[in-house]
Amino acid sequence: MIIAFSVTPLGTGVDVGRAVAEAVRVVRASGLPNHTDAMFTTIEGEWDEVMPVVKQATDAVLAAAPRCSLVLKADIRPGVTDGMTSKVETVERYLAEG
Repeated sequence: MIIAFSVTPLGTGVDVGRAVAEAVRVVRASGLPNHTDAMFTTIEGEWDEVMPVVKQATDAVLAAAPRCSLVLKADIRPGVTDGMTSKVETVERYLAEG
C-alpha cells in the first residue's frame, strides 16, 4: 500500500517545521520507501508496516504540540510493490510520448 499523509501541529504558532521534521525523521528511520514534499509524506509498505509508522510520526508531533491534524490518503493494492516509483514512471512515459 501507499499512504500519503500530513501531520500538522496545532497550537504552536505559525512555525511548524521543527515538529514536522521530527515526524519525517520517524518515517525515514522506518526503512520503508518514502518521499516528502511540501504537502505530504508518502510511505510504501504492507498495512502492518505503514500504519505504525504513521502513528509514531503523529506521536512525534504530539510530543511538541498539544494537538495535531492528520490527513491520510491510501492506495491499497495487494501484491503491488514499488508503486511509488512505477506510478510516476508511467505518467512520465506518457508525457514523453507527447
